[in-house]
Amino acid sequence: MATYLRKYVPGGTYFFTVGTQDRRPFLTERLSRQCLRNALREVRAKWPFEIVAIVLCPEHLHTVWALPEGDERYPLRMQKMKELFTRAYLSAGGHEGPRSASRVRHDMRGVWAARFWEHTCRDEADVKGCVDYVHWNPVKHGLVPRVIDYPWSSFHRYVAMGEYPEDWGGENPCPEVNGGE
Repeated sequence: MATYLRKYVPGGTYFFTVGTQDRRPFLTERLSRQCLRNALREVRAKWPFEIVAIVLCPEHLHTVWALPEGDERYPLRMQKMKELFTRAYLSAGGHEGPRSASRVRHDMRGVWAARFWEHTCRDEADVKGCVDYVHWNPVKHGLVPRVIDYPWSSFHRYVAMGEYPEDWGGENPCPEVNGGE
């Protein structure tokens, strides 16, 4: 059995990649977006954190979260987000993929990949690189020709705040960032 080492920094900022089981492309569907929005709202109400950036692609999402000072429990938040999403999604008619014997044995539904990838941001420059990666990801995957054209991204909030120009991201702005894909 594999051992997964995670780095815990109280009050840290973390970059995540979370995929669907077997990369099934359903996260940008209306039902999925609503279930994810509600799950994040509910998790943040119990275990606060700031969503620094987020992009929702059909079969995965990237997000950067900043935890409160003294708190390092990002795995709990991720677990609860996935659980709440799955419960709401399936009860509203969403479909799951096939469940292996292992998934059945561990009471895991066929919605999310079993694991998620995370990176602990080292400093503000690292946070900026991760946020850039999040926003540029739909272009990287060929979903849109320009970052501004992708609707399910915090990029639009950053443009409104004056952090990016609308035409930002014509070429890969963060080739050094590994997004765990």
